Amino acid sequence: MSTIDIRTLGMNDAHQLAPLIAENAQALKRGAPRRPDEFYAERILNDKNAEVIGAFAGDALIGFAVYFDMPELITGLRIGQLDDIYVHPDQRQQGIGRKMIESLVDEGHKRGWLHLRWLVPGKNMPAVALYEKIAEPDHCKSYLIPIDRVASE
Repeated sequence: MSTIDIRTLGMNDAHQLAPLIAENAQALKRGAPRRPDEFYAERILNDKNAEVIGAFAGDALIGFAVYFDMPELITGLRIGQLDDIYVHPDQRQQGIGRKMIESLVDEGHKRGWLHLRWLVPGKNMPAVALYEKIAEPDHCKSYLIPIDRVASE
């Protein structure tokens, strides 16, 4: 494997990020592939809450992770929350996802995070397999509240 560099993505990376976001959405939702949307990638990279790191092989972006730095109210500390991680299918099984997570753990040490929380869809077996190798289960369950359902009740 060539050298993989992990770094924070900036606005100039939107062109390479857009197709990976579309591939990730298609992999998770199935159905027709999404068209890469560079404007949306720019919005993510410019979001005031989300942060994005990328994995590069040379100049090519081959993976990304979206995370948040948030308060943990019980301890008064902060935590990291890994929301999405994606590696291009041609680049999988090479430790790239693990390297991005290690980069976030290093960032968490610098920021004083209590822990890095990783929300993983239960049906995403490759992600669950990696999660179970490098993390411990939490006592919490994750539930989604559809906003339009609450508004209509």
